[in-house]
Amino acid sequence: MSGYRDAVEGADGKPRCAWAVSSPEYVAYHDDEWGFPLKDERRLFEKICLEGFQAGLSWITILRRREGFRAAFDGFDPATVAAYGEADVERLLGDERIIRHRGKIEATIGNARALLALDEPLVELVWSFAPEPGSRPRPASFLDVPAVTPESTALSKELRRRGFRFVGPTTMYAMMQSAGLVDDHVAGCWRARAVSQAEAHP
Repeated sequence: MSGYRDAVEGADGKPRCAWAVSSPEYVAYHDDEWGFPLKDERRLFEKICLEGFQAGLSWITILRRREGFRAAFDGFDPATVAAYGEADVERLLGDERIIRHRGKIEATIGNARALLALDEPLVELVWSFAPEPGSRPRPASFLDVPAVTPESTALSKELRRRGFRFVGPTTMYAMMQSAGLVDDHVAGCWRARAVSQAEAHP
């Protein structure tokens, strides 16, 4: 989503991060999900998997297929996905609702197994790498938003150590943005203003 600057006014008159105004799907995703703190185990696992599928593609491609992914992967229930075998891999390779990439499909299954092997909840592990709130100023534009941070690099390294795949530092920073570990809504965005007002009036 990098490469866009500042905030852009949408059809409803609300200023949004510029990447979010190019499609109705992006508007809904930006307004209702992106940057919101996510601490649900299954949904966080889903985000990690979908960010892995996104590698090399645009996020809108994944977003438009998300319901298909959820159906194909049994709602990303880790125990169910971890039990998949070769027949399931072949089934998924033939499923036009998803991205049919063997490596990413097999990584998703392996990631479910890695999750089940954790000695702590995935949510706790991932959120332990969240930067301190306020440790970085709100970006004035997307030119100020990094693609990789020390935290995303450390998270990537730890997840790979635990057996996860397709969890590189850039992929993990995108997940951190999406799951609200960081808030990269630009300063002029209405979501940023809403957060600032809520913090000023708890």
